[in-house]
Amino acid sequence: MPGVSIEFPRTGPHVERQQNPMSSVQRFRFTPSRLRSVSCPDDRDEVFVRDTDTSDLCFRVRERNGARVERFMFLCRMKGKLVRITIGDPERWLLSEARAEARRLRALVDRGIDPRLDKQEQQEANERKWAQMERERVTLADVWSEYVDARRGDWSDHHLEAHEKAMREPGLKRQRSRKRTVAGPLWPLRDDRLADLTPQRIAKWLGKETKKRPTSTAQAYRLFRACLVWVSEQPKYAGLIEPHALFNKTVRRAVPSPRAKTDSLQREQLRPWFEAVRSWSNPSLSAYLQAALLTGARRGEIAGLRWSDVDFKWRALHLRDKVEGDRTIPLPPYLAHVLASLPRKGPFVFHSARSASGHITDPNHDHNKITEAAGLPRITIHGLRRSFGTLSEWVECPVGVVAQIQGHKPSALAEKHYRQRPLDLLRKWHVRIEGWILEQAGIEQPPADAEPGKLRLVE
Repeated sequence: MPGVSIEFPRTGPHVERQQNPMSSVQRFRFTPSRLRSVSCPDDRDEVFVRDTDTSDLCFRVRERNGARVERFMFLCRMKGKLVRITIGDPERWLLSEARAEARRLRALVDRGIDPRLDKQEQQEANERKWAQMERERVTLADVWSEYVDARRGDWSDHHLEAHEKAMREPGLKRQRSRKRTVAGPLWPLRDDRLADLTPQRIAKWLGKETKKRPTSTAQAYRLFRACLVWVSEQPKYAGLIEPHALFNKTVRRAVPSPRAKTDSLQREQLRPWFEAVRSWSNPSLSAYLQAALLTGARRGEIAGLRWSDVDFKWRALHLRDKVEGDRTIPLPPYLAHVLASLPRKGPFVFHSARSASGHITDPNHDHNKITEAAGLPRITIHGLRRSFGTLSEWVECPVGVVAQIQGHKPSALAEKHYRQRPLDLLRKWHVRIEGWILEQAGIEQPPADAEPGKLRLVE
């Protein structure tokens, strides 16, 4: 069958027809074979033909740069204006389907409904439906990584490590052990869709994990809850979950109660502890542990100490406080000697070549070996902080002074509003605390005004 070609003159009264698809164009009864034969004339790259069975159904052909594009179109007039809607590609639409769609659109026009608005509403409804389906497919693993990436700048290394451990994958190689990693407490929930989370599901997870590791599970629960609160505040996840409904009374009762830790160094344990620590082969770790005990600071505050934070002239340490932002505490004489004896291999005082951060990040492993070699019970790094607060009572140091050195929030109205202790006053007590600890360890404390030098054990 010869190709169907529509000719439009370049001049004359029919010029308008080149721009108006509603102009008089060739009509014939559409069949698949006749539609395939429609082609553009030499002087045009677009042509329309109209179906005689369904008058509002048109077929458009564009031929540009050797490419042919075919489309079923709906064309009609509504209130004197042209309504033009693309129905679809003939490769995807059967002719019968295109005719039915044209009749449906015509029925909307006859009822005074603009089919363009109807189509737009359908598209928006479909987009909302697909968006909701995408939202409902979001799992805890998806939002967990997004949450950690968004908040890591506000967290300490220790807090970031806690999140990594909570969602740790099982079976990974360890750096210092042949044993493989075990799954983190939140790992069993990683593939759960947020839309499927229920109080019953969370309570069941808590019950199972609590039997194996109650303390880690309680911490993971708090991190999990904080993550879902953050998710509920993000616009793209708005309305997907309701944290208050998820973490109801049933769930809260299933959370294991935290157990207060009591590990700390006793007075009679100071001598063996110092002997083991000072003889350790890693001078950076040895200094770190002594600084943790003699300042009572948090492990991250000490680990992140920079040389620019150490003032040997005025004997002060500037710590990045997780509560107040930063604080300045005294640098007692013995600790000043220990820090001054360290080699300067980078910006951090407690340098570590194995750590990506450049400073010590996981001292517990070596500290466990030290306490074991000294014949002492296992003591955590936080236990050294607890030891400072406990041992300071032997010199009858005011509680407020100890709290200010350690970076605790004031616990009373008078402490909060009526106590502003200068650094010199803190130094008076800090030097006394250090001197008493060293005396129990059999170590001579250098004079407060002496330059750091070689120390000797008290006989």
